[in-house]
Amino acid sequence: MLITDWSRQALPAMLDDLKAVVELETHSYDKALLVKGLRGIRGLAVERLGTPDDEVLHEGGGHGDILELTYQGTAPGTVLLLCHYDTVWPTGTLAGWPFTVVDGKATGPGVFDMKTGLVQSIWAVRGLRELGLPHPSVRFLFNGDEEIGSLTSRPHIEAAGEDTLATLVFEASHNGALKTARKGVGLFDVTVTGIEAHAGLDPYAGASAIHALAEIVTTLAGAGSRERGTTVNVGLINGGTGRNVSAGRATCGVDVRVTEPAEMRRIDDVFAGLRASDPRVTISATGDWNRPPMTPNAASRRLFKEAQKVAEEFGWLLDEAAVGGASDGNFVSALGRPVLDGMGAVGDGAHARHEHVLVEHIPERTALTIGLLSALA
Repeated sequence: MLITDWSRQALPAMLDDLKAVVELETHSYDKALLVKGLRGIRGLAVERLGTPDDEVLHEGGGHGDILELTYQGTAPGTVLLLCHYDTVWPTGTLAGWPFTVVDGKATGPGVFDMKTGLVQSIWAVRGLRELGLPHPSVRFLFNGDEEIGSLTSRPHIEAAGEDTLATLVFEASHNGALKTARKGVGLFDVTVTGIEAHAGLDPYAGASAIHALAEIVTTLAGAGSRERGTTVNVGLINGGTGRNVSAGRATCGVDVRVTEPAEMRRIDDVFAGLRASDPRVTISATGDWNRPPMTPNAASRRLFKEAQKVAEEFGWLLDEAAVGGASDGNFVSALGRPVLDGMGAVGDGAHARHEHVLVEHIPERTALTIGLLSALA
């Protein structure tokens, strides 16, 4: 049987599994439901693939745990299949937005980002087995804190990708294209401390933290560079106690995205050099780089070419894309290892109420993974 025929026949069962996984609410900040959700995902993997040959559970603290399941292949080497099961949707969202399939679109909280990709990864390994295709061993890593920065899971992701043939990330595709480049992300907070005073009775005794912060916001916004692919967004501002008071404190939250690693150092210098025109004001900048840029390396380029070759054999054209969002693939790529991201769903609406996947593409994306894993053998 052809790979594409097999994956089309498997679609009804895949949709059943997708419904079950979406109905496991897994908000990044709900530890109890994350535990329940991971237990359900492990059960699904065991049901479809049998007992893993190796299993490791890493404690996630207050957030989702990290589960590694390894299944032995028929050829040398191991491929890391990287998935996250946490979502941005608060507990209870499902009650008003149930999983549905209408007019060829499946919708529900987390269906696009990234529970469809998770289901596809499990079914791809099942397909390899049922079709009797040679393949390396596969190591699933199910991560429970990706949406909040993978602060606990990062070292486990980096370790799991060591000495592997490739890492395949099952985040959603970019309109069907694989993601071969992603921006790095920096998350920073700026705190400005001024001097409070009555704005009418003693206007010059005060040193407004808000006025100083306005200067700083302009400086930060100007640090972006369209030519270098760097964006600086001040997304949060807070401060002051009253409109008739010179503000004693003000803060802002900043999101920075960079394409080039060198830009990380330049932006660090911008934050270190922040100054206000009023010398009585003090400024403190905290934060760090949450994820380094995912830039194509030679090994990743070869991996993408292999995926293109598999797609061509199926009669498809496979494109690549660079995107502004980051993923756990950034960590692996920064270590110089071969990574392909966007192996998951075709659809739209990540983190939005119109989140959906196009059902007709689920079999072909699963087939692409089957073909690529077999090619890596």
